[in-house]
Amino acid sequence: MRVLIRLTGSYQLQNLSVLVIVVVMDFLNVSHSNFLVGMSCVVAMVSAFTALSLTRDLADRVMLHKKVSIALASVVLGGGIWAMHFVAMLGLQLPILFYYDAAITLVSALSAILLVGAALILLHFFQRTPLIISLAGSVVGVGVLVMHYIGMAALELCRAVYTTTGVFLSSLVAIALCILAFWIAYGRRTNRNIIWGTICFAGAVCSVHFLAMAGTNFAPEPAMPEFGPSMSNETLALGVIFFSFVIFGACLWVSVTYLVVATDKTATSEQNNLQTAPVKAQVLHIPCERDGGKVFVLSWDIRFVRADGHYTQVYTADERLFCAWPITEASKRLFPAGFLQTHRSYLVNPHHVARFERTKDAGRCLFASDGLPPAPVSRTKLKVIGEALASTCGVVHE
Repeated sequence: MRVLIRLTGSYQLQNLSVLVIVVVMDFLNVSHSNFLVGMSCVVAMVSAFTALSLTRDLADRVMLHKKVSIALASVVLGGGIWAMHFVAMLGLQLPILFYYDAAITLVSALSAILLVGAALILLHFFQRTPLIISLAGSVVGVGVLVMHYIGMAALELCRAVYTTTGVFLSSLVAIALCILAFWIAYGRRTNRNIIWGTICFAGAVCSVHFLAMAGTNFAPEPAMPEFGPSMSNETLALGVIFFSFVIFGACLWVSVTYLVVATDKTATSEQNNLQTAPVKAQVLHIPCERDGGKVFVLSWDIRFVRADGHYTQVYTADERLFCAWPITEASKRLFPAGFLQTHRSYLVNPHHVARFERTKDAGRCLFASDGLPPAPVSRTKLKVIGEALASTCGVVHE
C-alpha cells in the first residue's frame, strides 16, 4: 500500500490548509511454479477417474455398497477439487509472507464434498433424465466455484482482488464443462466414456482455477482478526499430500478389493447354479431385494416386470420382488434376454405367456401361474405383440 500526500491548495478556511490525500493500491507481483501447476492437474485427473470408477454399475450392488460407493466418490471428487486448488496455490509465489486460515480452508473442502454428494445422489437415487443430469452437472460446477472462492478467502496477510470478467468466465466454464462431463460419463458407462468424462471434469476444475486466477490480483493487507488458527504453506502441503495420495489410493483399493470383487463372487456362484438350466435366450441375473436382503433372480424365472415409480416390481411364479432398476434400465437389460415391452410400464417374458387376449382397443397377456395378474398390452402394440407371441411361443390369440 502506498500513500501519497499532495498539497493541492493553500486556501485559508478558518486558518486550516486543505489537504487531499490520495491512496493508491499497489498490487503484488505474482508468479507460479510450473511443476506444482502440472501436479495440480494430475490430482484433478486422478480424483475424477477414481470417483467415476467408484460409481460404475451401482445398480447391480446391494444398497449398502451403493451408499458407501457414493459417499467415497463424493469425498474423492469433492476432495480432489479442493486438493487441486491448494496444490496450485502452493505454487503461488508472492514477494511477501502469507498464511491460510485453517478453519476457512476446512470449510472450503467440506462445501465441495457436500455439493458433489448432492449431485451424485441426484444421479443414482432419482430417474436419470436429461434434466437430472444437467442439474447434477450444474451443482458440481457451483461446487467448484464455491470451493475456489472460499479457499481464496482463507488467505491471510494478503487479499485477492477479483475482476468481473474473471468471475464470469470461470463460472461459465465451470458449469458448462461439468454438465458436459456428466453427459459423457453417464451417457454410457463404458471405459471410454469414463476416460472422456475424467478429462472433462479435470478440465473444468483446472480451467476454473486458472481462469479465476488470471483475473485476480493480490494486495498486501495488515493482520486481521483470525477466524481460525493460521496455517503455513508447509503445513498445508503436508495435508494436501496426505489427501491426494493416501485417500485416493485407499478409495481405489476399496473399490477394487471389496465392492467389485464381492459382486463378482455372487455372480459367479449364481452362474455355477445355472449350468444345468436350459438356455433358450441370454440369461441374466436381476438384482432384487427380499426381506431387506439382496437376491439375484434368473431372467428365465421372471414372468413380467412392472414399473413402480422410479423402480420396478419383478414377478416370478410365486412371489413379487423389489428391484432398484427403473423401467428404462430394465428394458435395456432384458431385451437381449427375449423380453417384450407390451406397455410403457410392463416387460413380459414371452416364454411364460399362456394366453394372449385381444380386444379392439387393448389386450392382455395371461400366465399359467396361479395368482399372477395379467400384463396389459397397449393398443399401439397389439399387432406387434400378437405376432411376436405367435412366432416365438405359439401362443393362441383370443
